[in-house]
Amino acid sequence: MQKLVFQTLFFDNQIGDEGALGLSSALANCINLSNLTLDLRFNEISAMGASGLGSALENCINLSNLTLYLGFNEISAMGASGLGSALENCINLSNLTLHLGYNKIGAMGASGLGSGLANCINLSYLTLNLRDNQIGDKGALGLGTVLANCINLSNLTLDLYYNQIGDESASDLGSALANCINLSNLTLHLGNNQIGPMGASRLGSGLANCINLSNLTLDLYGNQIGAMGSSGLGSGLANCINLQNLTLLLSYNQIGDEGTLGLGSVLANCINLSNLALHLGQKQFICFGL
Repeated sequence: MQKLVFQTLFFDNQIGDEGALGLSSALANCINLSNLTLDLRFNEISAMGASGLGSALENCINLSNLTLYLGFNEISAMGASGLGSALENCINLSNLTLHLGYNKIGAMGASGLGSGLANCINLSYLTLNLRDNQIGDKGALGLGTVLANCINLSNLTLDLYYNQIGDESASDLGSALANCINLSNLTLHLGNNQIGPMGASRLGSGLANCINLSNLTLDLYGNQIGAMGSSGLGSGLANCINLQNLTLLLSYNQIGDEGTLGLGSVLANCINLSNLALHLGQKQFICFGL
């Protein structure tokens, strides 16, 4: 049977759980779907609606491309875990974009979601937005464990802004990324957390193992990495010898002159860089043709 493509936009329509469950009932019958985009942001959907949506997706075993926008709802930990359990059955997924920002899923929800994604071993493109969900170190650890299993990832975007993540989580995330040896494009948004010098340095050490990285955007805005963390991060990145495009957002990290000098010294070893953007507080330095 011919593969199907389905796209629907219900942005800010207050469809609630009842509407989400009705939509889910329809989707459950679309077993030949290969591409699905759902935009359900700002719709007062709770765990019940999210879990119902997940149950429907379990039947879509032929899905290869899935985009779900569920930000600014009320799905909580139970809803996120329900989605994770459903995605566990979507073994043919190669491209997944999941926006769950501002849903209070917490550590339990992040871990439950991650457990499901761990079985999506064919993923090559993954975008995961969990901004402002209070997942903390425990939730970030669960996500790191998942990423360690996604060895086929070539493109990863991870947004964990405002999630009370500290050094331990940043270190674990670095260790997990070290297993993603096929990564060529990586974007990490870790701003406004509680990452210090140790976390930044160990994150850099993990990235040093991603030898195929060619494009990297690393956002650590508003943490506490300091001069030591800046230099340690740079030392790791210096080993990413195939980097061509690098963007570092390190504003409001108390890096100072010492940290800036140390970062510059190690980045000088990235001999293949063609585009570099550094955001350091009130000053932005952009260098082309390195």
